[in-house]
Amino acid sequence: MDTDFCRKEIMPMEGRNKLEIKKLSKVFINNDSFEVAIENVSLDVKENEFLVLLGPGACGKSVLLNIVSGLLKPTSGEVYIDEKLSQGVNSQIGFVFQNLGVMPWLSVRDNVAFPDKLHKVPKKKRYERAQKYIDLVGLNGFEKHYPRQLSGGMKQRVGIARAYASIPEILLMDEPFGQLDAQTRYSMQDEILKIWNQNKKTVIFVTNNIEEAVYLGDRIILFSARPMTVKGVYDLNDLKRPRDYTDSRFLDIRKEISNHTDLVIK
Repeated sequence: MDTDFCRKEIMPMEGRNKLEIKKLSKVFINNDSFEVAIENVSLDVKENEFLVLLGPGACGKSVLLNIVSGLLKPTSGEVYIDEKLSQGVNSQIGFVFQNLGVMPWLSVRDNVAFPDKLHKVPKKKRYERAQKYIDLVGLNGFEKHYPRQLSGGMKQRVGIARAYASIPEILLMDEPFGQLDAQTRYSMQDEILKIWNQNKKTVIFVTNNIEEAVYLGDRIILFSARPMTVKGVYDLNDLKRPRDYTDSRFLDIRKEISNHTDLVIK
């Protein structure tokens, strides 16, 4: 089997680096004990690339996203956006959380418009902008609905629309489909690619599902169990879209990744 698509070292790709992570480590200290969550991770993300971070549960993927977003400080290492050191919460970054994160007391429209409300954008303007992203994720007609009236997939669309409404240059997605049933998950994978094609962003997508990673990613960074290190890099740009789960090339890549994981992952 051809395994040229997998490399241990991160190889340069064409295009401009949007984000660079350099020698990043994170250690959590509790009383007299400590835990190394991330150990010396370096990677580059190209502008408008759909990069997938794949690894076992609790390996440190979410910790990495939280550091990139500025919600956590690294123990060592640096994050650069457009070649500038990023420190603290960065307005260039949007975040879609794994726990849906919609506010149950707000309507769909007010959830999506919430970032603009924080920035004191006048109501008319923020509602106009919210409508653009509600339409983008296919929720037109549900503007006045509340989360309790929506399915899991629709709630996730609200979270995606809200992240886009903050007009980020980089979109972080932390296992956004992990709580959905299988059929909805497949549907949302197609939807996020459709949205990404219509409104290109640099996307960093976290999952522990191998098939999802191969279906979505331009590249996959495979991580080890804790302490998290880069275990392999898979360049999928030659795997044409839309992708087919039953395609022989797709299955070869899936098997190769499965054979290189530290733990059994979905």
